[in-house]
Amino acid sequence: MRRTERFPVEGSNSLWQVYRTVSFWKVLRNALVIHIARYTPFLGLKNWMYRTFLGMEVGEKTAFGMMAMIDVMFPERIRVGRDCIIGYNTTLLAHEYLIDEYRLGDVVIGDQVMIGANTTVLPGVVIGDRAVVGAGSVVNRDVPPGAFVAGNPIRVIRRGEEKRERGGGERERNT
Repeated sequence: MRRTERFPVEGSNSLWQVYRTVSFWKVLRNALVIHIARYTPFLGLKNWMYRTFLGMEVGEKTAFGMMAMIDVMFPERIRVGRDCIIGYNTTLLAHEYLIDEYRLGDVVIGDQVMIGANTTVLPGVVIGDRAVVGAGSVVNRDVPPGAFVAGNPIRVIRRGEEKRERGGGERERNT
């Protein structure tokens, strides 16, 4: 179950009422910062921009791939741990606008998490430390630490304890 706060709206759908829920100027500033960051090849600069202008928590040595899309309306609700890889064209959402309501939820990504390309992470989920999310996945619920998940919606392919029981992953065997 995702942890989101629900805000009902009346009249037209919630997206038509977006600037009642978030400032136009905030969205404009965020959109400009995100657009520049999506194309910058300098990982440190990208992280600095996310921390400084968007209010995100981004851990040291985290790498956002080219074209990663951060929530333009509520990026401050996204926390990414240290030494993570956020794959090419991955989308991290902290909001969802529906017909009769909009929802907000924090996205928390642990340390040393790998998220494959073209993945969408929905609001209100926690991805545990050392988890791996396969490319093209839709993360619609929490991911346990150390697990490998994939699919739309995600399903657990392997849990973290299974990896330890088999004597570790490929990385440990090759070192």
